[in-house]
Amino acid sequence: MSLDFLLIDDDVAFASILSRSLGRRGYSVDIACDEDSALAAMMRAPRHVLLDLHLGGQSGLRLLPRLKAAGPDSRIVVLTGYASIATAVEATKLGAVQYLAKPATLDDILAAFEQDAANPDLAVAPQPMSLKRVTWEHLQRVLAEHGGNISATARALNMHRRTLQRMLAKRPVRE
Repeated sequence: MSLDFLLIDDDVAFASILSRSLGRRGYSVDIACDEDSALAAMMRAPRHVLLDLHLGGQSGLRLLPRLKAAGPDSRIVVLTGYASIATAVEATKLGAVQYLAKPATLDDILAAFEQDAANPDLAVAPQPMSLKRVTWEHLQRVLAEHGGNISATARALNMHRRTLQRMLAKRPVRE
């Protein structure tokens, strides 16, 4: 039996609410809270996969290639509360069709799965990013380049590992 949606998120409450909302619209939904259950659920050939960027302390980007291999016809959207340009680029390079920042409405999520190409009509931000935001984006990019390895990233940035961990533990800087 084919599955409409697979929600991969370690926030069980969020996934349950989203699952009920999708169910009310007539979709069949399964929830996975970790890598093993996500890969097992891919056997049901979900048409749409919503992947959280942070899965129990791990990066969802590490799971993305394995999901694509298990379900090459599945459309994958990455959803995160810690959006950055670096992770958005990396997610699309790894095969995600879209990247959304939380909070996103159900309509936003459904629209993301339907979008095949970039939208040239989106407005460009009128202000440049703040220095703090640029720093955050740079940290995320270097971290992605080193496969999420904190120690290797700290060496590349020529900083102490604990300092980098403290910086990464903070929420992204808002614009």
